[in-house]
Amino acid sequence: MKKYFKTIIEIEILSEDEPVGNGLSLGEINDEITQGHCSGQILTKKEEEVSAKDMATLLINQQSDPEFFGLDEDGNEVDEDEKENL
Repeated sequence: MKKYFKTIIEIEILSEDEPVGNGLSLGEINDEITQGHCSGQILTKKEEEVSAKDMATLLINQQSDPEFFGLDEDGNEVDEDEKENL
């Protein structure tokens, strides 16, 4: 049986002159911290196991497809053989 997890990570960024992060992608934030003029630290705020149903809902809320983890919208596992025959 598969396990699903939700992890919330906070990124603390220290910068001069103006705040950083508004509208930037994670890659851009990484560049600002590792190669730019900012200091940063990643802090894990929360880790929790979630049900398949909750994971499907979380994926939908992130504008992602539950099939990313082989689930349907109700959290049921999608059979790859059945999916290919559609």
